[in-house]
Amino acid sequence: MARPEKEAAVAELTEDFRTAKATILTEYRGLSVTSMKQLRRALGEKTKYAVVKNTLTKIAAKNAGVDLSPELLVGPSAVAFINGDPIDAAKSLRDFAKENPFLVIKGGIYEGKAVSKEEIMQLANLESREVLLAKLAGAMKGSLAKAARVFDALRIKLELSEGTTNNPVSEVPAQAVITEDVVVTEEAVVEAPEVVSEQTAVDAVAEVPAEVVITDVVSETVVTEEVTPESEEKE
Repeated sequence: MARPEKEAAVAELTEDFRTAKATILTEYRGLSVTSMKQLRRALGEKTKYAVVKNTLTKIAAKNAGVDLSPELLVGPSAVAFINGDPIDAAKSLRDFAKENPFLVIKGGIYEGKAVSKEEIMQLANLESREVLLAKLAGAMKGSLAKAARVFDALRIKLELSEGTTNNPVSEVPAQAVITEDVVVTEEAVVEAPEVVSEQTAVDAVAEVPAEVVITDVVSETVVTEEVTPESEEKE
């Protein structure tokens, strides 16, 4: 490779190291061209999977301030520069490696720190950001729905309470007469004895015969005496 080409390759790799959210180094020995295309498709557009020369990769990592272990640069290497969700990319590499044993995950860089193959597998076993957001959205939706039901129940209760206070006879029949303590129907009012007024009482007393003398109503009996002409003569 000519010097200008090497410099361009190093510059490109340096930029990839600087901008990637995570970097995973693999060994691809034995993978066919078709398998490599399938792997790139599985990783998606936000991950750049490139076959690299170890010497140039070492220089580029140093230029980007990334500390790569020499063990990661042994054998034919291909690097996954991940600009999307690192968890999704780790899952794709793990799943592809299960079906294609020729793909070997060696290690990488995650959040600026070196990670081993085992740590990358642990990362792959985590739930992705999209899944976590979906679960969070579902939980929030459920909580909001529950809160809405509670608020609706409170609203109905308040409406019923206000309706009872403002219109206490809304459900009482129209023919009913309401007193302070009881609800009495018109029929009951008709059958109830009339209240005797003071004037009516006076009139009733006036109609009592003159010859009847009324003593104490509580302790005495009523005594009547007829006045005859004979008694008048004796007097």
